[in-house]
Amino acid sequence: MKPLHCALVASLLVASTLSAQTKTIAERLGHPANSKLLIIHADDLGHSHSADAASFDALDKGAITSASIMVPTPWITEVATYARAHPNADLGLHLTLTSEWETYKWGGIAPVDKVPSLYDSTGTFPNDEAIVAARAKPAEAEREIRAQIDRALALGIRPTHLDSHMGSLFTTPDLMATYVKVAREYHLPFLAPRGDPRTPVQPPLRATDPLVDAVIIADRQTPRDGWKAWYLQQVAGIKPGLTELIVHLGYDDSELQAVMVNHEPYGSAWRQRDYDVVNSAEFKKALKDNGIILVTWKELGKLAQQ
Repeated sequence: MKPLHCALVASLLVASTLSAQTKTIAERLGHPANSKLLIIHADDLGHSHSADAASFDALDKGAITSASIMVPTPWITEVATYARAHPNADLGLHLTLTSEWETYKWGGIAPVDKVPSLYDSTGTFPNDEAIVAARAKPAEAEREIRAQIDRALALGIRPTHLDSHMGSLFTTPDLMATYVKVAREYHLPFLAPRGDPRTPVQPPLRATDPLVDAVIIADRQTPRDGWKAWYLQQVAGIKPGLTELIVHLGYDDSELQAVMVNHEPYGSAWRQRDYDVVNSAEFKKALKDNGIILVTWKELGKLAQQ
């Protein structure tokens, strides 16, 4: 390449990067700068048929715009079948290093002897992200999450983004850096709230990364008898920028009750409430009344390539 041509290409790349830095994500997606963008996202596909069925239904109806998949879990092939039949569905990977339920467990995809720091004494993933933070070696975590991504690809899933089950990969600087490194190498956008105090470990970022400005998720303090009202209040409080609302969907049936026995938070009744809210007329009206624009990770993925 001639020197003049090289200089021209370099100047164009710099100009493109500076343009991306000065424009909001809304503008980069073709919306007014102060738009309220929202991803309505369901976690945990793959761990049960109930969660899969509820999430597929919500995706098909447009009640949610995105979901993410736990590759090591028992119902992954059901999710893969749906993904192959719905290539436009916005499905990411919920990279998994924990197994939180009392009697329903799983391990990973990489050979156990190659990632021993990821396992507990029973031979499965531990039940708490704090254990991952204390024990997981970053190189072994990297080996496992790469194996999960490769397994998804082999099943015909084309992930739109990456995030982390129970936030395990957000717990230490080394794990966060590993997460971002792998996401970039697979050319996938990743969940990383911009300066969120609930995510004290901030990732190594680039100016062009499509980061979310806020994350909304029900927690143990959310009033069970005011579930819908809480969600409507959250929607009313969404500010300009990009927000992700994370829900956990499922049917409160015998399967999910057995999976989540003795675990009320994020359990089967919790997931039924979330399903009922996102499908409700009141929730849909709140989105419209507050001028919310629904977007997907697939759209953000296009920005990540710029």
